[in-house]
Amino acid sequence: MLFNLSDHPTIANAFLAELRDVNKQQDRLRFRRNMERIGEILAYEISKALPYVTQTVETPLGSAAIPLPAQRIVLATILRAGLPFHQGMLNYFDDADNAFVAAYRREHKDGTLDVQLDYVAAPDLEGAVLILCDPMLATGSSVKLALDHLLRFGTPAQIHIAGIIGASAGVEAIRRHSPRAKVWVGALDEELTAKSYIVPGLGDAGDLAFGGKL
Repeated sequence: MLFNLSDHPTIANAFLAELRDVNKQQDRLRFRRNMERIGEILAYEISKALPYVTQTVETPLGSAAIPLPAQRIVLATILRAGLPFHQGMLNYFDDADNAFVAAYRREHKDGTLDVQLDYVAAPDLEGAVLILCDPMLATGSSVKLALDHLLRFGTPAQIHIAGIIGASAGVEAIRRHSPRAKVWVGALDEELTAKSYIVPGLGDAGDLAFGGKL
């Protein structure tokens, strides 16, 4: 399953427009906040796909039957670019457990690129709902590598992959690699550069959020 937030006009388009806008990107605080906002909106959309169980909540005047999430949720993110996006999801899934993956792209002398993974910290994933956040789903290599390592911590009941912007090729690569996973994006772009940047995309999310040079 693929969910594209941009398929229907909503206020999320305003946040995506600011994330892409080369002039507004200079405001790092606003850039991070817009990443967070997309995380909140996608968290709400993902919540519609979760299993629920009805529980009784006592009020000062009686009791109310309310459907609440039935399974433990684990939010995983790929450092460092994913942190504001992750925080947006954590604002909604505020009692979730958390996992972190440190991965980076390395360019070789011949111009080829690969993804290196340095560190993984995760709780037990057995039977949990795993939501893996990576703001830019370009080739899908980072997500595939992160997911392979995370699954060493157990088999989740559900897997959700969330990105702010995805490239069609990267999303398809993720879906082939993990057919169980549901993929959620804020927008879907068609093109990748030779160095695997999404076009039109928005540039390097980590550098724009935290400083650095493209």
